[in-house]
Amino acid sequence: MNENLFASFTAPTILGLPATVLIILFPPLLIPTSKYLINNRLITTQQWLIKLTSKQMMAMHNTKGRTWSLMLVSLIIFIATTNLLGLLPHSFTPTTQLSMNLAMAIPLWAGAVIMGFRSKIKNALAHFLPQGTPTPLIPMLVIIETISLLIQPMALAVRLTANITAGHLLMHLIGSATLAMSTINLPSTLIIFTILILLTILEIAVALIQAYVFTLLVSLYLHDNT
Repeated sequence: MNENLFASFTAPTILGLPATVLIILFPPLLIPTSKYLINNRLITTQQWLIKLTSKQMMAMHNTKGRTWSLMLVSLIIFIATTNLLGLLPHSFTPTTQLSMNLAMAIPLWAGAVIMGFRSKIKNALAHFLPQGTPTPLIPMLVIIETISLLIQPMALAVRLTANITAGHLLMHLIGSATLAMSTINLPSTLIIFTILILLTILEIAVALIQAYVFTLLVSLYLHDNT
């Protein structure tokens, strides 16, 4: 294992050039497509999962909100595949970079908010002042609601970054402990290795759940503004 705990979070380079863009473009190449009239089992399962996810996320939206369905499905597939590929040895996970997560969260959040101000200006402004607020508290509540609105994309990005980074660090530490104990105590090594396998299974689930949570929150912000 690498002695530097945070080396796996450093953006990789090829011949001195950043390779992050190539890594980001790689996951879509792994999604199979079919040119035939009858699909195989893999593509049929993939299409079923996409339809199930899309139906669950779009059920609460109106006609205008459902125009975002392709974007939201593409987003959840991209984040999920990127997170899963980051679990492979000697790989890099772009979603551990706060800058990339902010680059995904801010435009989507801004698009949803701008759509809300364009189509439902009264309802959008009503969110800043709950009904029945005492007059002396109006300025303070407007400031608090404005801050809570502006902090939404930061919360989206930090949540995804923190969860993915924490899991990778924990796997790194337990993997290092397994190698260190392998020359000292074999029974303890087997126990730690079993914990590492269980943690890897958990991280696979976390990678998929975080992709779903990120997309679901964007969908909820869109629902509030359409």
